[in-house]
Amino acid sequence: MHIGSSAKLASATVLTILAVTLVASAQSVEGIWDATVTVNNVSVPFRIEIDGTGTDVHSYFFNGDDKVNPSNSGIFQNGSLVLNFDSYATKLEATLKDGALVGTYGGASGNAYAFEAKRHDPSLVTVADQHAPDVSGLWEIQVKSPKGESAWHFVVNQKGSKIEAAILRVDGDTGTLSGNFRGGKFVLSHFTGERPFYVEVIPQSDGSLQLQISSFHDTQNLLALRPAEARSKNLPPPDDPTQHTKVKDPSQPLRFSFPDLNGRIVSNTDPQFQGKVVLLNVTGSWCPNCHDEAPFLEELYRKYHTQGLEIVALDFEQAEQLKTLSRPRAFIKRYGIEYAYLIAGEPSQLNDKIPQAENLNAWPTTFFIGRNGLVRSVHTGFTSRASGELDSRLKEDVRNEIAQLLSENVHVAKSGN
Repeated sequence: MHIGSSAKLASATVLTILAVTLVASAQSVEGIWDATVTVNNVSVPFRIEIDGTGTDVHSYFFNGDDKVNPSNSGIFQNGSLVLNFDSYATKLEATLKDGALVGTYGGASGNAYAFEAKRHDPSLVTVADQHAPDVSGLWEIQVKSPKGESAWHFVVNQKGSKIEAAILRVDGDTGTLSGNFRGGKFVLSHFTGERPFYVEVIPQSDGSLQLQISSFHDTQNLLALRPAEARSKNLPPPDDPTQHTKVKDPSQPLRFSFPDLNGRIVSNTDPQFQGKVVLLNVTGSWCPNCHDEAPFLEELYRKYHTQGLEIVALDFEQAEQLKTLSRPRAFIKRYGIEYAYLIAGEPSQLNDKIPQAENLNAWPTTFFIGRNGLVRSVHTGFTSRASGELDSRLKEDVRNEIAQLLSENVHVAKSGN
């Protein structure tokens, strides 16, 4: 064979291998994708990472830089992708065409978002404006919420033109809203499988911030002020999460009696709760802030259970979940929950099922019950790391309160029916 012929053969072989590699790459979904879901006619950008192929595909969302909410199972065959997220009872279904994924993300109830994604390309990242104004720190958003709130916290961490922020309401925060400064405003977004948010933060000449928020609930235009400015205008602060919900008669034990996932009735009068410190937690596997809280509750249970702490979750689920309990079971498995987990009813039945509570309207809500069976305090909502110091302070306060309750050795009251 002539040298020239050998060179041509080698070149053809290289081209063939390259072509096969490119075809295989085009048919793969592995890697990081820049995606959007559409909510209230607004495209909410986020990142998702996908691993594997065939019948063994998995994915992660990103909360800031943290990988969160992994899928439980997935399949990619013949250009079609399906990813299942059991602890939210949702799935992503999309088709790979011309290098893009197009489809829907949502649950069995039909509440699905339009989904699109293209492969992440660092060279195409929007260049942020330089000289971004400093909006770091704590703000208060003026609002009239359905839960009776007059203000929310707005927590901002800023590095140059990039910020990570969170809106903290009485029931918890939004997760990390990430983005940067361009075109005279900060453009932020968040989506980790639930609660999509798109927020434009527009600095005003008077030092305030105008927030244009599109979320899974609705769209809002709200004003944010520094706390000192809000006080100077005699505006009320955000609700104290330890004062939002109370019990009607603190001299009476808080009664509960509901089945666990196996149908066994568990009640406050059971021997296992007598003389114990009990955290009675209102939760739901559909609730994003309850997902944030579950690992912390399990951590508390494992640390303090031998010292006399019991935790009881009262789970309120939509009707379709009450038929199968598949999502609560996945929720328990995902977070390794070992404390009592009871099925209390549907969300609309909350006040009927816990009639001793007053102004009970937030998921999650936790009742702190002393060794004498009486409610000592009530905490509404739960933060995530996105709330920064407010998150650290809440967790430290909870630990301190549990330690104080456990240290008490008081006469055990009879827990009446």
